[in-house]
Amino acid sequence: MARRAGQHDGAQVALLAVIALGGAIGAVARHAASLMLPVASGDWPWATLLVNLTGSALIGVLLVHVTARPGRHRLLRSFLGIGVLGGYTTFSTYAVDAVTLVAEGRPVLALGYLAVTAVGAVLAVAVAVAVTKAFGRTGRGSQ
Repeated sequence: MARRAGQHDGAQVALLAVIALGGAIGAVARHAASLMLPVASGDWPWATLLVNLTGSALIGVLLVHVTARPGRHRLLRSFLGIGVLGGYTTFSTYAVDAVTLVAEGRPVLALGYLAVTAVGAVLAVAVAVAVTKAFGRTGRGSQ
């Protein structure tokens, strides 16, 4: 029997639910970081940089575990990867921070911030993948 438009099976509803729950958790964690490290006008946006770099590193760790153990429950991967880490990282705020710095007359700081975040995020994923793989080879993390 074909499904009508708008009908969802239980698996799709469960997937959306865990992504939404994870996204809420990640967004709350990101907001907590912004409260701990507020940005004064014209300053470097440390909280956004911190969440984007740590989130990128955690995505690297998750990537290793997802590819090393393909049998992991897909809801767990979606909850952590799309939900929690997607809600935690904030590249939209990163863009707004850069525009704000430019509007405040600090274009060089804005360009530096854009470069440090982009390069740092890629490096964070790469380092996290390498460290996670190395840790897995020691025997402690490979069980």
